Amino acid sequence: MAFRRRNKSYPFFSQEFLIQNHADIVFSLVIFILIGLMFEATAKTAILFIQPQYNITTLSLEGEVTTYHYGWKDCATILFYFFIAIILHAVVQEYLLDKVNRRLHLSKSKNTKFNESGQLCVFHLVSSVWSFYILITEGYLLHPSSLWENYPHSHLRFQVKFFYLTQLAYWLHALPELYFQKVRKEEIPRQLQYICLYLLHTSAAYLLNLNRVGLVLLFLQYVSELGFHIARLLYFTDENHQKMFDLWAASFVFTRMATLTLMFLAVGFGLARSENQGLDLEMGNFNTVLIRMAVLLVVCLTQSWLLWKFIRFQLRRWREFRHEQAVRKKATTKQPLRQLKRDSLGHHENGVLKAENGLSPRTKKLKSP
Repeated sequence: MAFRRRNKSYPFFSQEFLIQNHADIVFSLVIFILIGLMFEATAKTAILFIQPQYNITTLSLEGEVTTYHYGWKDCATILFYFFIAIILHAVVQEYLLDKVNRRLHLSKSKNTKFNESGQLCVFHLVSSVWSFYILITEGYLLHPSSLWENYPHSHLRFQVKFFYLTQLAYWLHALPELYFQKVRKEEIPRQLQYICLYLLHTSAAYLLNLNRVGLVLLFLQYVSELGFHIARLLYFTDENHQKMFDLWAASFVFTRMATLTLMFLAVGFGLARSENQGLDLEMGNFNTVLIRMAVLLVVCLTQSWLLWKFIRFQLRRWREFRHEQAVRKKATTKQPLRQLKRDSLGHHENGVLKAENGLSPRTKKLKSP
């Protein structure tokens, strides 16, 4: 299974060899793990990488219900889907984005941003639809109070736990992709910022058992970011498409306000009035004043920083627009007027000599002898 066309052959385990063949190497590791399921001696070890662990089966009125909690074995599952994310990244890059890039003929800087937006657009679309489906099926949207009631939410349904594991695996895979995709040095700090922010907030929601609130916040964030990356893709195809940025600006501000409101409602008021107060690691209870204040502080600082960057971006766009308008006005007012050259016989217009009455003088024909 070859993901990239190889024009040259490089020495084994060299830098260029690893960059060009990283998807094939990872695919071989995935096949090796899957083969382990075929043998009884290695099946128990291989299942740690594929299936979420720490399942608990309880009896209820609806029958047997299987729930999950987290533990150190989740690292093996995250590692497996970390490999899957690298493979899917290579598939999207090779069979979708590279074909579009060949038609657009973008510069290197725009090509890097186009690949970034293309990858994130696919991921945000899948994650937003998936998270919305979970919110509907679990009933979190119809009963908002369930976001903080009966805390700690340490027992997760399969789809909720699998969602968080794949989210962590995707954002972890984005770190080595900076090297595999040869991202420019100027772009690396900006991409590292949002990758680390996603890892911090997603892992905090998962480990502190704030998975229900985190699910709603991830859905809002992914929908907002999906609009931004769609707008940027349309802008790269045609620079006249800028109306999508205005729609994204409105959704961005709404997402920031909704995030702050939901966090203060769920963590600041809901958990503060909960009966389960105190720190209990065995039960997964982290409902203390210090932890609640730390969570609110981190979220408020993150949202404030995002708003500050957004305001700077909008001001820069407004200045560039005003500058372009001023340049256009100067260009239209300073158009030079044509001066007509006149001589004794008439005047010249467009390189043709015309008489005073507007007719072009005609030379007399000489008679042949």
